[in-house]
Amino acid sequence: MRAEHVEPGDPAAIAASLSERLTDPIGVFAAPGRANLIGEHTDYNRGLCLPIALPHATYVAVARRDDDLLRVASLQQDEAVEVPLSEITPGRIEGWASYVAGVAWALREDGHALSGMDLVVDGRVPLGSGLSSSAALICSAALAMCAAADVDPDRASLVRATMRAESEIAGAPTGGLDQTVALVGEEGHALLIDFADHTTQQVPWRPDDEALSLLVVDTRATHAHAGGGYGQRRADCEQAARALGVTSLRDATPEAVERLTDLRLRRRARHVVTEIARVEAAVAGLARSDWQGVGKLFDASHASMRDDFEISCEELDAVVDTARTHGAVGARMTGGGFGGSVIALVPEDRADAVADEIAGVFADRGWALPGVLPAPASASARRIS
Repeated sequence: MRAEHVEPGDPAAIAASLSERLTDPIGVFAAPGRANLIGEHTDYNRGLCLPIALPHATYVAVARRDDDLLRVASLQQDEAVEVPLSEITPGRIEGWASYVAGVAWALREDGHALSGMDLVVDGRVPLGSGLSSSAALICSAALAMCAAADVDPDRASLVRATMRAESEIAGAPTGGLDQTVALVGEEGHALLIDFADHTTQQVPWRPDDEALSLLVVDTRATHAHAGGGYGQRRADCEQAARALGVTSLRDATPEAVERLTDLRLRRRARHVVTEIARVEAAVAGLARSDWQGVGKLFDASHASMRDDFEISCEELDAVVDTARTHGAVGARMTGGGFGGSVIALVPEDRADAVADEIAGVFADRGWALPGVLPAPASASARRIS
């Protein structure tokens, strides 16, 4: 069984196609999806994360209007959405367009004078993959709107604005990992994000120097309980922090966590505390090119998410187990969990074989064929044309 490879598309060709759909377009802007290498559910616990930006991106073309109307169309949706800028408020807009409208609202809240505009979207980050198609949409829309308004806020301001857009207008609480790497990530680097003070550090990520490749496998699995699962895990972490008498789990010690009497809270806290330590160990391992050590950290991270945080599922576990059996140095689920994607660090000469073995397992179990994405660390949000 051959795996289905999901290519990112040619940015210049995508930009040219989008520009043709508008009269007098100002430009086309792109923002990437992301794969989190390690550090899951640590962002809202003031911890550490280590994501990379993907070559798969969402593209937005923009043109000015003479009125107050925001009109958003997407190549992936049947109908366009129109709303006056002055009427965008929390709870006013639902669905995918709320993410774009939320950006306009957040930029206006920051004091930027926006007038009406037309936007056309082409999303190349697989939906439901756990690779942050939502942040790719919001961040590409933010660059497009800033260009239309002739404003150029710094990237840190845009991170805050896009977080507000997703949380307050789209109604999807976020810890900020996705927006940060989408706006700040660099080609050939992972981005170490410290959510205690929101500082970032570029960490070289070049597995190809050691003849390794990072595969992203989109299981295309979603589970009905996922929507409430994220919020429940966050609430568990907050409850555990209160029980430990700390502001956040970033300040908890492994010894204190093991003294928690509530088994569920102990497991949740143990994942967060050990995951933060794994991020630190991964950064140190990359500095000395210890790829085998990094792979072992991937494996330990997945086991922690499966057993302590309980956010894995049968499909994710099957990908991890199959990849490891067929030569992966390490593998783990990435993203919020309950479905989505797995990353696997594999020898370059085994990449296709590993992908095909995973596809075969899915076929044998009657599951939809997974998608396999190339995953070099790529550039952050930018103007394409």
